[in-house]
Amino acid sequence: MGTVLKFGYQQLANSMMEKIQSGELQQGQRLNSLRQFALQHQVSLNTIKSCYALLEAQGWIEAKEKVGYFVKAPQNETALSLPKHPDFSASAKEVSNLDLQIQIQQAAINSQLIQLGSIQLSPSLIPVQALRRSVQRALKHAKPEDFLYSDRQGHLSLRQALSAHWSEDGFFIAPSQIYISNGCMPALSVLLQNLTDINDAVIVPTPNYNGQLQLLALLKRKIIEIPANTAGFDLARLEQAMQQPNAKVCLLTANYQNPLGFCLSHAEKEQIAKLAEKYQCTIIEDDIYAECTYAEQRPLPIQYWDRAGYVVYCGSVSKSLSSAYRVGWFCLPERLQHLHAKIMLQNVIVNTPLQLGLADLIHSRAYRKHLNQLKPILKQQVQSYRQYIHTAFSGIPIGISQPAGGYVLWLQFPEEIDSIEMYDFAQRQGINIVPGLVFGEDARYNNCVRFNAGHELSEEICQAIQCLADWVKQKLRKKP
Repeated sequence: MGTVLKFGYQQLANSMMEKIQSGELQQGQRLNSLRQFALQHQVSLNTIKSCYALLEAQGWIEAKEKVGYFVKAPQNETALSLPKHPDFSASAKEVSNLDLQIQIQQAAINSQLIQLGSIQLSPSLIPVQALRRSVQRALKHAKPEDFLYSDRQGHLSLRQALSAHWSEDGFFIAPSQIYISNGCMPALSVLLQNLTDINDAVIVPTPNYNGQLQLLALLKRKIIEIPANTAGFDLARLEQAMQQPNAKVCLLTANYQNPLGFCLSHAEKEQIAKLAEKYQCTIIEDDIYAECTYAEQRPLPIQYWDRAGYVVYCGSVSKSLSSAYRVGWFCLPERLQHLHAKIMLQNVIVNTPLQLGLADLIHSRAYRKHLNQLKPILKQQVQSYRQYIHTAFSGIPIGISQPAGGYVLWLQFPEEIDSIEMYDFAQRQGINIVPGLVFGEDARYNNCVRFNAGHELSEEICQAIQCLADWVKQKLRKKP
């Protein structure tokens, strides 16, 4: 697999962070001068200046005028406050703010903005060379029939590769039950249209990924919200919602949910599968972040405990590999195979070379190798973001989520802060964030925003975060 590319100063900064965390570099210890450090590592003086500037911005070192640079005590991760969310009772209602949802989606693909909002990996974390080799190798060994119209269910080679890949992770789904789609959101769209009707209600824990809420609004489905927090959500509330007559489907992410980052326990997942069977309420499980775990073993999905065919498993490689690859899937259990013909007509076909390339990436173990390399990088990156945010917003009582996987961060500010005002200010500064207002109804999360931590914490991103922090401090000073 291709080497993960990073800027030299970021590699050096990460190396020094690890030495500070391990105690190899002690608090108060004087560091080499810029020139000495450059000679030691055989890099340019500008590279070392950028490295030290990044470490200083993140609170790992401090500069003392005319003396030099010194190690600071690392911030205690557990000392950072977590967001707190309101409890509420909810009935079925339409999703509001559709125009705002669409506007935010358009901003997410604006390459001119500093992307603190759209959840995607940095290009430097994508194994471009491995992808290129897999596509080339797949085309070289392709059969003549691979260049004709492809199977609408997806190429068998990719379905077999995914089935084997998941078996290695501890759960089995037969290739015959796997349907390849043009990403995860198109998969959800096909499923919602076949499992629900207009004005039916879909159960969602909120705050919930705004893209899913936008999809439900476009399909004219209502939602029943369940209050969620960084620890998960109350299964008793889920059971109550399942008993409502117009509740047809649950749309759930059990592993590193966007935006809160929670991961449900095995016992909770098993209980959800039992509730789905008891109330005959289908679970659409969006497991798109599970492979971005920081642990050695990825967490099991709800699907693992499904015995009656009430869980439809969905996902894609957009968060673990590349958002541009546009390959996703959904898996129909035997109970829903009667929908096969209708779904085949609606499913958007993914071009065959990409399917064959991804199948080769999985079969060749290059994808597994990429995931193993990605885990520690994401863990360190998210930690660096949390530390820098904590420093930048010093003096303000904020909450920051602490995910155990993925690279989504959820920030909660004092109630006086309006996330739409913050979003508008950020846009004027060339920064993209996603306001909390669009992650649920009744403006419950209007003092929250979502950040993407999928890019390296560069000086540009540090400056963007500091800019937002200065705006928040100024707003709070003006409040009576």
